[in-house]
Amino acid sequence: MGTQVRHRASRREKLMPGILMAGVLVIDQLTKLLVVMRIEYTRPPQIAFEAFGDFFRIIHTRNLGIAFSIGRSLPDAWRSVLFVLLPLLVMAGLGVYYWRTRELSPLQRWCLAGVMGGGLGNLVDRIFRPEGVVDFLDVRIYGLFGMERWPTFNVADAAVVVAGILFMVSIIIEDVRRQRRSASDKTLSAPAEKERAE
Repeated sequence: MGTQVRHRASRREKLMPGILMAGVLVIDQLTKLLVVMRIEYTRPPQIAFEAFGDFFRIIHTRNLGIAFSIGRSLPDAWRSVLFVLLPLLVMAGLGVYYWRTRELSPLQRWCLAGVMGGGLGNLVDRIFRPEGVVDFLDVRIYGLFGMERWPTFNVADAAVVVAGILFMVSIIIEDVRRQRRSASDKTLSAPAEKERAE
């Protein structure tokens, strides 16, 4: 009976983050739909909303590539392979790893769910929007990294970046804790080993 309870808890830990994944996907697609319906796609893009001076803007742009518009000039066939087929394989691999591994902490499962939700959001655009992924969040960064404005992004991009950073930070924290526990165990076992040696 105890084993069955643990099994149910394990399934719950795996299934609950799916709420975040679905939430990211739905919010991403709804916001993109609103942008497409309300803001005309022009080049250069028109500013539909602006806040804090020109720090934050909502515009309507399309990206045929990936981050920083990398690969947007590639032929259609190459883009289909690199930006649709390859991400599909990556998402499938992440899903298998997520479901089968026992190494992930609850926080790491939520982080991976956020990454997968964001990945699916942009993948939907690449499959169903031939004009490219809809980007609309435009932020000024005042020359940071040599750029006046950060490349325009969307909810899916934000989810992938934030969840990915949290995932990496959690791995680093766990590694530090593991090293401290190992050092503490060695310190505690040293007197006993010394007594046996005597």
